[in-house]
Amino acid sequence: MALAMVLLPMVMACSAKRNDMPLGQGSFEAYRRDVEEFLRDKRKFLNQDESQELAFNSPREWRPEGKAGKAGKPGKGILLVHGLGDSPFSFSDVGPELARRGFLVRAILLPGCGSNPGDLIGVSVEDWRRVVSEQAGILAGEVGELYLGGFSNGANLALEYAMDHPEVKGLLLFSPAMVPDTSLDFLAPLAAVFSDWILRPGPGQPDKFPHRYAVVPTNAFAQYYYASVSVRRRLRDTPYARPVAMVVSERDSVLDVPETLRLFEESFTSPESRLIYYGDKPLGDVGRAFVRPGKVPGYRVSSFSHMGVLFSPENGEYGVDAKSRICQNGQTSEVQRRCLAGGEVWYSAWGHRVEGKDHARLTFNPYFDWQMETIAGVLSPGRK
Repeated sequence: MALAMVLLPMVMACSAKRNDMPLGQGSFEAYRRDVEEFLRDKRKFLNQDESQELAFNSPREWRPEGKAGKAGKPGKGILLVHGLGDSPFSFSDVGPELARRGFLVRAILLPGCGSNPGDLIGVSVEDWRRVVSEQAGILAGEVGELYLGGFSNGANLALEYAMDHPEVKGLLLFSPAMVPDTSLDFLAPLAAVFSDWILRPGPGQPDKFPHRYAVVPTNAFAQYYYASVSVRRRLRDTPYARPVAMVVSERDSVLDVPETLRLFEESFTSPESRLIYYGDKPLGDVGRAFVRPGKVPGYRVSSFSHMGVLFSPENGEYGVDAKSRICQNGQTSEVQRRCLAGGEVWYSAWGHRVEGKDHARLTFNPYFDWQMETIAGVLSPGRK
């Protein structure tokens, strides 16, 4: 831990000077326009339909219909922050559902994402914090009440901002990566000094997909470490007392799930907060929870994944009839080959193996509609 903190200035100084995503705009529209132009120039597109890839990765907005507060302002607004190597496409189902419930919804693109994975080598956690701060401040001036939401590392960034800004009324945290499922996360800053990459794609494998990266450089893990350790320290000193809707799955391969559940119980103290939990083991002493089984045979689901909580079964890219099946899922090479050839699969978290069943990554949530109703009950109590 001490070594990592000694290296912090070195790693962040090296990365900060290499980020070139345009920031500092005075409006969301200007920010979105500048980022789209940046991506059009910077991204190495995978398909002939560049406009679709651009739409997947650019900042997004969903506006409520016919719902406004005083002076024509929407009553509620929420800023959504994606995870490590992801994009605003992460919220392509969540965003419209929140807008239908009266929220002005905006999803930002974090610096280093949306273009090419190597661009994350030149990014610092301060770059990520800056865009969250800028766009949250802009949204706060356009709505009656401000909320934040985030997925994975984006949940860390949303929580950090909310702890510093009491005007944030509540949080929506999907698979929050506050505590990683490894005790070696503190080594990431050291590794970033000596190597740009921990993992590279195998032969014939892509480094990105149309809407997210397949790999991220070592520096991205280092910057994630700084964000996660920051929220853990802050929650230890000051519990978060405003309403939170938190979504966690039992078999999440990214999180330390028991520690995440402990943090929810001890550090998110509002009686209005709720945990949405997908799993089959009893929760024990964890209260304020809504539980649904992690096994859903009707959808051939064996367990819930880190990313699957975000998407509807009807999603065109990640739903039941997904265009983007993720076959690289900790299975054997033979299972992966059958999956890529279009064979029948079950769906699971990374590394979940069951004799006689081939598993692809679960990329959709069979309970998506129920989940959004439950979230609405936390963020908009008394009206769904």
